[in-house]
Amino acid sequence: MAKDIRALRKRIKSFDSTLHLTGAMGLVASSKMRKATDAMLEGRKYMKVIDGIVDDLSKCADCKRSLFFKENEDSEVTKLIVIAGDRGLCGGYNANVFRMVRDMEENISVVPIGKRAFDRYANDELDDFDPDYEREYDSSERYTYDQAVELANTLIEEFKEGKTGRVGIVYNKYVSILTQEPRVKWLLPLSKPADQAQEKGIFEPDPLTLLDDIVPQYLAGTIYSLVKESFACEVAARRMAMDSATKNATEMIDDLTLEYNRVRQGKITQEITEIVAGAGS
Repeated sequence: MAKDIRALRKRIKSFDSTLHLTGAMGLVASSKMRKATDAMLEGRKYMKVIDGIVDDLSKCADCKRSLFFKENEDSEVTKLIVIAGDRGLCGGYNANVFRMVRDMEENISVVPIGKRAFDRYANDELDDFDPDYEREYDSSERYTYDQAVELANTLIEEFKEGKTGRVGIVYNKYVSILTQEPRVKWLLPLSKPADQAQEKGIFEPDPLTLLDDIVPQYLAGTIYSLVKESFACEVAARRMAMDSATKNATEMIDDLTLEYNRVRQGKITQEITEIVAGAGS
């Protein structure tokens, strides 16, 4: 009986520690939610504008000759930018992205963003020799536009040289605080718009030159915006996961406390019965 009481008390203490941890992480996620959402909305505005410009240029006959519209048939390599979180404890946020990449039946070369993606896809032989060696990775939380520009320029050069057949980005789309959906957006080659009506606008300089100049900005802006959207999804997923964990921990504590009180009451009753029986003999 005494052993049961000690075990229950230890379990209650353990769940209480978990409750404090999940509560604190939930508060941290809530504090980051507003800033992450604002960054995501600004990114969506930018993407809407830059997508419109690229679509307008795509309707021009001269732009059809651009290399950015031609898939490299000589290369079977698909370059994928995979965005995951820097940390776990965020439900299925990371797992959903990794599952989407796994299900793609292609020759894939991954560019990871976020520590979880880096740990999964990046290999470094130095790990075998120095366990304290820390590899550098691009943080999804602290990702900058300069990093996006550098990556975009690299991807464009590889595409032009024929090393890459096409370029895509796997990310989480923010639907609501309860729902985040893994998506893939193809960046290169550029897709021709469904509306093939001739654009009547006047471009200066010529449309082909404008397209070649704006594609690096288009890629960099898209990468940066989707990283910010993915981070907003990560924060939302972690907040909901911590809220759920806090609720479950509270319920477990209540159930264990009830069981503890029953066992303790039973022990007291047993002791009273033994005292009464001893006094009557």
